[in-house]
Order: sequence, then C-alpha cells, then structure tokens
Amino acid sequence: MFNLVDIFLKYLIVEKGLSKNSIEAYSRDLGRFVQFLKEKGIKDIKEVKDLHIINYLHYLSNIGISPRSRARHLSAIRTFFKFLILDKIISLDPCEHISFPKQSKTLPEVLSYEDVKLLLSAPDTSKPLGIRDRCMLELLYATGIRVSELVHLKLNEVNLDMGFVLVTGKGSKQRMVPLGEESIHWVRRYIKEVRPLLLNKRIANELFVTKRGKSMTRQGFWKLIKFYGNKAGIKKRITPHTLRHSFASHLLAGGADLRSVQIMLGHEDISTTQIYTHIEAERIMKVFKKSHPRS
Repeated sequence: MFNLVDIFLKYLIVEKGLSKNSIEAYSRDLGRFVQFLKEKGIKDIKEVKDLHIINYLHYLSNIGISPRSRARHLSAIRTFFKFLILDKIISLDPCEHISFPKQSKTLPEVLSYEDVKLLLSAPDTSKPLGIRDRCMLELLYATGIRVSELVHLKLNEVNLDMGFVLVTGKGSKQRMVPLGEESIHWVRRYIKEVRPLLLNKRIANELFVTKRGKSMTRQGFWKLIKFYGNKAGIKKRITPHTLRHSFASHLLAGGADLRSVQIMLGHEDISTTQIYTHIEAERIMKVFKKSHPRS
C-alpha cells in the first residue's frame, strides 16, 4: 500500500503542483494511516471499508489528536481514495459517507495594536541580525503572509518602488500583496545594509538568510518570534500565524472589506476569511460590556 501512497504523492507534485510542506503533510498522514491498516491485517487497499476509516479516526481521538488534526487526516485519506478511483485502482469510495469530526469554534488568537508595537520593537536594530529580524516581523505583520511564504520569498519578488511583494502560496498560486511605508523602510534597510553582510559574497535567491548565508527556515523563524515575544513581555502564546491573524483582524477593524482581505491572505474560500469578522464582533462585545453602564 505504501507504493500507492508514493504514486499518489508524485501525482500531487506533478499534476497539482502542491508545495513541499503540503506533500510532507500528506506523506506523514497517509503513512500513519497505512501503518494502522497493516497492523489491523489489511494487506490490499481494496479491502478497506468505511468501518476501518472510522476506527482509525477513533484511534486518533483516543491518543489525543485534536478534532482539527483528525479532520486534516480525513481530508488526506479522502483525497487519496478519490485518486485511486480516478486511476481505476478501486471502484468504491470508503470515505463517501464519513463526516468530518466536529471542531470547536474557538477564535484564533490576535494581538492588540500595543502588543504588535512591542513585538516589532523587540529586536536590537543596532545589530545586523536585529535589523533582519525587525524586517521579517514588519513584513509578516504588513502583509499577513504565511511563515512558509515569508521564508521562501525571493529577492526578485520584492518591488519596493511599486510597494508590493509577489507571494507564492498554496498550490503554487501567486498573489500580489501591498506593502506599507514602514515595512518598505525596513526591507530596504535590510537589503542594503545587512543581506550582503550575511551572504559575504555568497549567492542566494531567497530574501532572508541566516548569519551563515543559508536560507532562513520555518523552524528558525518560529524560534525567533517566540524569543521576541518573551523579550517584549507579551503573555499570549505567539506564533508566526498570530501575526497573520492580527493583520487580518486589524485590517477589518480599520474598515477593509472582506474580499480584499481574502485576496491578500490567499484564501480560496471567503468563508475562511469570515472568521476574522467574528473576532472583531467579539472585540466589540467586550468593549460594550466593559464600557456601557447597563451592559
């Protein structure tokens, strides 16, 4: 069965053009599923029934996998079996009548304007790495791009004169995201003063590099943002996605329309973007309850 997963992954790369991170997620989730089937004595993919998938989802639940992650697993399994039907390897879809796990409707964590200012000011900009880190934080908050999009951003995808970045998102789809004056200032300063210093005559296509001249990684930036969150004294748990959520929420609070925010975030479906209207509505309710004399 693992060979079928390999064929499916090649299909996703060649036909669908999915990113490396997406392919790794599919590989990890489907590998776990196939291993579960083998342990249950299932040797042929044609033997898989809906009950096996239901049992697998129960297994994931019992070992503490969240509803959101279980839904991701099921999505990968569904896509896999649709591919097998398309390729005429199987004739019936065992996922057809299986529903996604119910997810709690918790709203994403966002930072206040004050906390964003504290975070952005945390790097020591008297040092080259501090300028780079300030630039990355400013760019992340200015554009709302994903951390994978940030670290893979190429130097030639940044147009400071026109004030935008060309971002390659999920499915290798590109979108243009505008930059504000503050982020343009820090990107320009980083490119002029710091990037050549870090590269030390080496060549790199990526905009952001490490002190060894290597490309910045997602994991590396996760550590940085956690460090600066602690340094700024922010009590909330901060991840790169926290700045993405804050970007969208603050735009809507400032009067931006939902469709424009959807385009900038690179959401396929506007319903995904609508979660931020709930954040703003919740914030308004908190203000009302705190401020109104009869609330």
